[in-house]
Amino acid sequence: MLKKMNPNLRKIIANTTWLFGEKILQLFLGLFVGVWVARYLGPENFGLYNYVIAIVSLFGVIANLGLDQIIVRDISRDISQKDETLGTSFILRFTASIFSTFAVILFTFISDNNDPQVRMLIGIFSLAMSCSRSMEIVEYWFQSQVQSKYVVVGKNIVYITINIIKVIAIQLQAPVSVFVLILSLEQILNAIGLVIVYQFSGSLIKAWRFSYNRVRSLLKDSWPLILANIVIIIYMRIDQIMLAQISGAASVGLYSAAVKISEMWYFVPISIINSVYPSVVQGKELGDRIYYGRIQKLFGVVAIIGYLVAIPVTFLSPFIVTLIYGTEYAESATVLTIHIWAGLFIGLGVARTTWLTTENLTQFAAATTALGALVNIILNSLWIETYGGTGAAVATVISQIAASYLSGLFFPPTRPIFWRQTKAILLISWLER
Repeated sequence: MLKKMNPNLRKIIANTTWLFGEKILQLFLGLFVGVWVARYLGPENFGLYNYVIAIVSLFGVIANLGLDQIIVRDISRDISQKDETLGTSFILRFTASIFSTFAVILFTFISDNNDPQVRMLIGIFSLAMSCSRSMEIVEYWFQSQVQSKYVVVGKNIVYITINIIKVIAIQLQAPVSVFVLILSLEQILNAIGLVIVYQFSGSLIKAWRFSYNRVRSLLKDSWPLILANIVIIIYMRIDQIMLAQISGAASVGLYSAAVKISEMWYFVPISIINSVYPSVVQGKELGDRIYYGRIQKLFGVVAIIGYLVAIPVTFLSPFIVTLIYGTEYAESATVLTIHIWAGLFIGLGVARTTWLTTENLTQFAAATTALGALVNIILNSLWIETYGGTGAAVATVISQIAASYLSGLFFPPTRPIFWRQTKAILLISWLER
């Protein structure tokens, strides 16, 4: 059957299968070991654990520099510039990561609520993330070639190893600080693994080249995505940070438990989008009918997956939370019922970014997500103190709708894609088939 398919489609399916394999393995271990960790730590320590992740993620997004899809796009268009693109991107990422680490450490001293242990854990995890972020550009190279199997193998080895270490830590009744250190070790091993698989695939890191001209070209296209990513991470993590500041670590633990279930399936649309993206870029050269046809199909697939997940979870959330985390986390069910709907719009937003990047309209990415961040911060400020995690969940869903969907209506260049998203949400694109 696969032999009769178009070679590009066959390549996309194979690549997506590898990505699915990675995430399914991680999902299985996450359900087993991750839930075991949550049960062992309890809501308060689990909340502290997730607070460290949220703080580092908030500052760390700056270090990504919005280069993810820019690298994939440029290499897909001109593979001859691969070493210059990767070499320049590495230096940019590494430099930005160092600045990000200094920023997050400075924040821990400014914040009154962070004790010395929390400051130390945040600093260590931030440094480890710097290593991982710098080498992530290798993953984008494999994405551009629709060959994610190399990355999948390396990451799975690391993931299995780390989860074995977590089980040992539980058996030894280790404190929460040890689990943050294990998380840091995972980032370092991921960076090492990416170096190994890149070399093993026949490419050489020593061939990478740095170019000042390439710096200007990359940052010219990526700066709007930098702002957009900052905004995105604000309204994806600010809820946990504000919960910690207003309601305490236990509230963060209950909220984070629901969010982890809610975000568990995100790998499905993201894996599809990452695999299809090079085909979307190439489709632009084949004419608008093929190009926009592929984009509409992508929106349609992402939307139907979102509904297939969100509708059952909405009705089964109490059962799901109790089954996975136990009665100690029963309050997380209400949060899950609401938060699960954010995924539908997150998927559509990520799919929209493929169009913005291909069209060199990345300047609109920051503008279309700024509204979402503003809405999220305002609603969190109004609702967390009264409604706790439930208020934060509602704020997250509303902000995602504003950022990933409604904001496109207010800018003429993004309006056509807004209507395509609308067709996907209403399932019109499927009814037309």
